[in-house]
Amino acid sequence: MAYSTIPKGNLYMNTLEYTGNGATTREVTGVGFKPDMIWIKSRTSTDTHGLFDIVRGVTKRLVPNDTSAEGNQSNGVKAFLSDGFTLGDAGLVNQSYNYISWNWLAGGSQGSSNTDGSINTTYTSVNTTSGCSISTYTGNGSASTIGHGLGVVPKMIMVKSLSTTGQWAVQHTSLGAGKWIELDSDAAADTSTPIWNNTEPTSSVFTVGTNARTNTNGTTYVAYCFANVKGYSKMGSYIGNGNVDGPFIYTGFKPAFILGKRTTSAGGWWMLDDKRDGYNVTNRYLLADSTQTEASDGSFATDFLSNGWKARTNNGNFNTSGNEYIYMAFAENPFVATSGSDAIPVTAR
Repeated sequence: MAYSTIPKGNLYMNTLEYTGNGATTREVTGVGFKPDMIWIKSRTSTDTHGLFDIVRGVTKRLVPNDTSAEGNQSNGVKAFLSDGFTLGDAGLVNQSYNYISWNWLAGGSQGSSNTDGSINTTYTSVNTTSGCSISTYTGNGSASTIGHGLGVVPKMIMVKSLSTTGQWAVQHTSLGAGKWIELDSDAAADTSTPIWNNTEPTSSVFTVGTNARTNTNGTTYVAYCFANVKGYSKMGSYIGNGNVDGPFIYTGFKPAFILGKRTTSAGGWWMLDDKRDGYNVTNRYLLADSTQTEASDGSFATDFLSNGWKARTNNGNFNTSGNEYIYMAFAENPFVATSGSDAIPVTAR
């Protein structure tokens, strides 16, 4: 029998709900580990998303839903704690609203330079068990390679310029290296510019072309790389059937978090998780490319099952007949067993 190397997905990726209080300093705990990447969104206000990571350092904020450069927000995430994080009173993280935070474990520290590519990273924090790495680098304006440290091929890469404004560039295994898509936009996948130099990533490096989204000379960037890990993470795609009895998407685990998007035409980046509803049908969603508040109108109705998930709507952004949708999913529990005393029975909700 096959086994997963990760018995509990929430030891590496976990979703946490909390209510803001406007305090200039407050601790949020319950993540279950020291997070290296924290993505926060207010559920009840139209403040922007905020993305923070240990490689760039505390107070350094990126906004997934727009093109702004890295900001220094002293009252945002102020510290990474062993079981959570410390916040200031910024509106996007800690006012009198309900919030959701999605948290990932990378290498547990800022890391060190990776020299596998023709561009050396400034820092790379990597967790080869969970297939997650965070790197910063400075572009040189020529087609180049950049080391990611995973030891396996990344299946999804998100790159953002730090020192200048610019759109987020996403490479996804289901699109191939000839296409790219923007995290901050609902636009369809594009092939007009060689963002990734039409080159697939390898187990040691990913490739960037000469476009400003990934490689302008002297511009600094951050790259978030994710690999498929049996029983824990899956980057893939599905074709919609246009029916309220939608397609079943096999992941090999009970999902805890799903980020997805239609690629054949325009459609927002929807974000679902196992915490906000906590039961099937899951209806509550946020959009990664939008500041809108949380909605629960059934547009992205989903059943979270023991070995994947099933669409329960024919909404165009989620399940149009013949359209392709990409996704990135992380596990609550693996469907395959784990060896030894950590084995967990897996059930649907």
